[in-house]
Amino acid sequence: MQTLEELATAVANGEIDTVVAGFTDPYGRLCGKRFDAGFFLDTVAEAGTHGCTYLLTVDMELEPVAGYRFASWDQGFGDVHLVPDLTTLRRADWLDATAIVICDVEGAAIAPRTILTEQAARLAAHGYAAKAATELEYYLFRTPYEEAARMGYQADRVQPAGWYLEDYQLLQGARTEPFHAAVRRHLNRSGVPVESTKGEWGLGQHELNIRYADLVEMADRHVVYKQCLKETADRQGLSLTFMAKYATDRAGSGCHLHVSLWRPDGTNAFAGESEAFRWFLGGCIAHAPEVMALFAPTVNSYKRYVDGSWAPTRLAWSHDNRTAGFRVVGHGPSLRIECRIPGADCNPYLALAGMVASGLDGIVNSIEPPMEFTGDVYAAAEVDRVPRSLREATDLFEASAFAKAAFGADVVEHYTHFFRTEQAAFDAAVTDWERRRYFERI
Repeated sequence: MQTLEELATAVANGEIDTVVAGFTDPYGRLCGKRFDAGFFLDTVAEAGTHGCTYLLTVDMELEPVAGYRFASWDQGFGDVHLVPDLTTLRRADWLDATAIVICDVEGAAIAPRTILTEQAARLAAHGYAAKAATELEYYLFRTPYEEAARMGYQADRVQPAGWYLEDYQLLQGARTEPFHAAVRRHLNRSGVPVESTKGEWGLGQHELNIRYADLVEMADRHVVYKQCLKETADRQGLSLTFMAKYATDRAGSGCHLHVSLWRPDGTNAFAGESEAFRWFLGGCIAHAPEVMALFAPTVNSYKRYVDGSWAPTRLAWSHDNRTAGFRVVGHGPSLRIECRIPGADCNPYLALAGMVASGLDGIVNSIEPPMEFTGDVYAAAEVDRVPRSLREATDLFEASAFAKAAFGADVVEHYTHFFRTEQAAFDAAVTDWERRRYFERI
């Protein structure tokens, strides 16, 4: 991490010549500009910069989408003011002579970081602060991004970095050390402290865990982490994906959210499985269907929820049980709730906002969780399932009085349109599956 004074010294010494200023769009992708470091110091650090409003209303291909009230052709797609949060200023160690800073989008209640910041403020008003970690999985490939694109990203053509299941296996994991050692070093030197890397259950699947932090800081770290891994893979002639389910016959990739609440005196409010713990857990389970679209924002997200696949399919909680949607882990000051529902494709600001808002409502309304489930949750036919599709999840989100109260009606309207736009794009697409199934045999 860097102060402005440290950045100025690094610029004067020729160590830094570029500053990336970015914010995330609804998909969680970093958007922004690269500034000459001197100009950033002279102007942008204090005055901020601007970006087009359309960046918060586009589809995956950056095409403007009609129907948003926030921005449209009728309004002329003007600018929003981007305000650098200088507490996020850091070296981007994986890039040459570059620093990076996360920006807030001034006056945009629908901006992902603003939504999470608002939930942190709501927690503070009730005497709590949240600490969080996002446990993120991904698939690594020997095939470079550009070549994978020419192949149409076909799962049977891109080459996984491993050729057998390697969960915790150190031999296979060692074969990707040129990449993983590099990103561990880069992240540590970029203010994103790393805990570990390990092989995961799928072919070429891995996990890199970073240390927990305050709520918004954790989401910032998550965004920097993803950018570092993608750009480092690109430089090394590799590729990786954070898709929730990149192939039918491969394990999905999750983003497990670890959250605990803390009092002003620095003690864990969950310790001893307190009332706050129970009610927070109760709120999370009760509202999970309504915020599911924040956990699983794409059509692909829902392909991950397969029984017996390490992804949760039912809304139960249990102590240290990986078949449950909510897993309670740790003891005493480390006690926390792990929500295993989000996929690796989630926007961390929105996913964490969904979990925290749900838990806070549980505390405010004293929502008790169901009885702890013991055993195989996959086999529990009596336990409610997570929503089965983006369409179902969007309907629940749009109709939710809780979501409107927690996030605001404008936010619910904006993201309902965002999710429906994603669903409509899929509904209109002709897929490889359809061609294989119907081309000859229909």
